Amino acid sequence: MRPIYSLALTLLLAAPLSLPASAAEPDAPGALITRAEAIRMAVQNRLAGKFTVTTEHNKDEKGALVEYYSVPDQKLLWVDQNGLTDRGKAVIAEIKEADDYGLRAADYEMPDMAGFSLDAANATEQLADAEIKISYAVLDYTYDARGGRIEPQRISKNLDPTLALPDPLQVIESIAFRSDPAAYLRSFQPQQPQFDLLRKKLIALRGGGDSAEAEKPEVKIPDGPLLKLGIVDPQVALLRTRLDVPEGQNPHLYDEAVLEAVRQFQVDHNTAPDGVVGSGTRRLLNQPHLRNMGSPAQINAILINMERWRWLPHDLGAFYVNVNIPEFTLRVVKEDETIHTARVVVGKTDTQTPIFSNEMKTVVFGPYWNVPTSIKVEEIRPYVRQNGGFFFGGGWNTSVFQRHNLRIKYGGREVDPASLDWNRVDIRNLHLYQPPGPGNVLGQVKFMFPNKHDVYMHDTPQKHLFAKQVRAESHGCMRVQNPDQLATVIMSHDKGWSQARTLSAFENSYDQHVALNGNIPVHITYFTLRVNEDGSITTFNDLYGHDGRMSAALFGGRNRFTEPSEDEFLTQSISQRPPRRGGNPIADMISGF
Repeated sequence: MRPIYSLALTLLLAAPLSLPASAAEPDAPGALITRAEAIRMAVQNRLAGKFTVTTEHNKDEKGALVEYYSVPDQKLLWVDQNGLTDRGKAVIAEIKEADDYGLRAADYEMPDMAGFSLDAANATEQLADAEIKISYAVLDYTYDARGGRIEPQRISKNLDPTLALPDPLQVIESIAFRSDPAAYLRSFQPQQPQFDLLRKKLIALRGGGDSAEAEKPEVKIPDGPLLKLGIVDPQVALLRTRLDVPEGQNPHLYDEAVLEAVRQFQVDHNTAPDGVVGSGTRRLLNQPHLRNMGSPAQINAILINMERWRWLPHDLGAFYVNVNIPEFTLRVVKEDETIHTARVVVGKTDTQTPIFSNEMKTVVFGPYWNVPTSIKVEEIRPYVRQNGGFFFGGGWNTSVFQRHNLRIKYGGREVDPASLDWNRVDIRNLHLYQPPGPGNVLGQVKFMFPNKHDVYMHDTPQKHLFAKQVRAESHGCMRVQNPDQLATVIMSHDKGWSQARTLSAFENSYDQHVALNGNIPVHITYFTLRVNEDGSITTFNDLYGHDGRMSAALFGGRNRFTEPSEDEFLTQSISQRPPRRGGNPIADMISGF
């Protein structure tokens, strides 16, 4: 909790306010204070009550409200001496629409003003309660809108976005002077076009949206008996009118013409064409937009992917690189337009590519490959074997290093692997690397955006992997198809390089590090669903199982703030880990980096 919040709480708790005796009937003749002043004092008294909240976020929220309302003559935000103000009503109305934005309106406690009367003995207390509840709802809503509902790292250690959570005091101070507080609340929602498409699709799948109003039929079929071929009932006449079927000799008779019209209606509205009008068909006849309603699984998939947009920066950047892991695709975006697309190879299920945002700072042409510790231990050391025994001269078979042009440095000096006693050497303490060249596992270029996960984008000599539909083959880094094209786009944008200059560096350089003039945002994402411009949906496989974990956190199955145990992490990894195979260790290593 911020120190200023703590100080405000201490002062307020140490000296709770009390209303003057003459304030029992504020605004009455002879009263010492106005009703508005009495409400403000009641708010302060309530906030000075026992501090029972437990989470750091809740402490910050209460501290912010204490600090705001403790200022002398501080104006009330949502109520006045006459009840709820227009600002208060606008904020309540906006928060009640939270479900349309992928949140839950039920999560935000609102005051119950039904039957409120200014003449009631507890009117001042009711208004103070309303003021506090709305203020808390505003803080909770803005926190959730920016991704505060769940902690990604508690779902998986590989979900590592940097959340831009709002400061409660800044929120409450800012909304105090906004002319449109509802619009201010909406500004905390992701502003990207895809989020808006997801939002509109969510509304449609729940049976709402513009189509709900546009498709209201003039004639409605009330509840009644089952209508089917041969039935005579007054409702059949309504059915004829609703479906534009001529009256015929008997408008109340369900004849072949009505049967055909009902079947066609059922086909058009995605239901079984049995020609029988029961409760389901009646509902569609009266509310035809419900044909677009989605299943709970579809709606949950939309909600999960909306939540992921909250993990990204509010401003993605005018020029940025995005890799969407389940799609195995890289995009370069400039001014909201995709200007370059490429296939990528991403991490295997047991060596996942992490989800995070950072900034590209350097492009390296003709890079060295510094072998990671995990590969040194798991993929190289097991294949360094002793040659025979005492009678065969001993020594070590280190041909794995020569075959794949791997070098060793120790203490800054080049070391011959055959000269080492591998029984006594810890390979983790050796610097293993592969110099630039045709066989280098990083290919001819790598794109660096320094991060704690030590992953980056790079070329690869294993071009055949890009032909696969599922391209989860690496140890976590992202291999890019046609990296020369990506380099051309980046170097042209940042350095003003011509295509010829970039291709020359790509073909001829040896460990050439080019620092970028301006850092380029890189967003590694995990979207398993996209809404297209025509309203259709494209889905991608949940490669790493993050959808299931997010579903449990958002919709139940466990407390949404409970951190999975290490055993759960281990079980998830082990269950998906492919069996070890024999064969060429370095070929396997290269295909997995």
